[in-house]
Amino acid sequence: MTPTDRPAKLARIADLLDRHGARELVLTCPENLAWLFDGARVAVPYAGAPVLQAVVSRDGGVRVDALVNEWERLRDEELPGVDLRAIPWHATFPAPPAGALVDTAAVAELRAARAALLPVELDRYRALGRDAAEAVTGVLRRARAESTEREVAAELVRAVVALGAEPVVVLVGGESRRAVRHPLPTEALLGRRAMVAVGAKRHGLVASLTRWVRFAPTRDDALDAALLEVEADAFAATTPGRRLGEVLADVAAAYPRHGLPADAWEGHHQGGPTGYLGRDPKVTPDTDDRVVAGQAYAWNPSVPGGKVEDTVVLAEHGVDVLTVDPAWPVTTVRGVPRPLPLDL
Repeated sequence: MTPTDRPAKLARIADLLDRHGARELVLTCPENLAWLFDGARVAVPYAGAPVLQAVVSRDGGVRVDALVNEWERLRDEELPGVDLRAIPWHATFPAPPAGALVDTAAVAELRAARAALLPVELDRYRALGRDAAEAVTGVLRRARAESTEREVAAELVRAVVALGAEPVVVLVGGESRRAVRHPLPTEALLGRRAMVAVGAKRHGLVASLTRWVRFAPTRDDALDAALLEVEADAFAATTPGRRLGEVLADVAAAYPRHGLPADAWEGHHQGGPTGYLGRDPKVTPDTDDRVVAGQAYAWNPSVPGGKVEDTVVLAEHGVDVLTVDPAWPVTTVRGVPRPLPLDL
């Protein structure tokens, strides 16, 4: 039998319904559907709209309407044992039952319900993080300075799909494009130093990581070390109960403290909570969500030519890095192993 945390999730939904005085919750968003249904693949294509809608009652009952062309696959491969009803592929999903709460009207509350990872979720996340990190290592060890960004991106996609995961982010930036924060791959060569950033989704969970590779010496060691210190400050600031907007203020203040421009944080988002969305949410100064113990984060401090990113979970002892390949070179920053550039 497939392990599941669904009873605990249904209990969280029941609490939400009690707060709203509603009897049923209608799930229409992919992150909520994947969360409840143990990471089921709920959309075709990868980033498309869900092909099903679920109604969850306060007593834990669940019924699903699915497009007829997806119904059998969902029944057999994704949602065994769930009450499924097929509707025409050209039809709209049924209107919410009278008095029901729709997930789009409780976005922040459902985000909070997803925040603290449950045991089965965490086991899946650890496995994905390890697999994704090892896959990136394998691709980069085969890369060459003469490889194009697109060639490397194609290998990263192949490696992610081979893991049974979906590539949600694939960025590759060679030496000539080092200032580009989101380097969608081009025909540019990797050159002496290159960055890749990957987001891989499996069981509905997204693991994000950024890695650097060098084919010749560069003068970036001080920059890399400063960004790792900014990230360490971000980890230290991410403590349960704090408002995320306050955490971001601490991250912003860390840049000049470590010799980087004070406005560096304004040039690129700094990341935030992760899980069933790559950023859940992307933190801004106005984000009022609170940090939760057991929650996953992917902070990504950056400046032109430098960036650091891994997926971590808030554990009792501090942060536990999920996207780890033991074969990748690391340095220890305040007790946490952090990635160095891979020299080839």
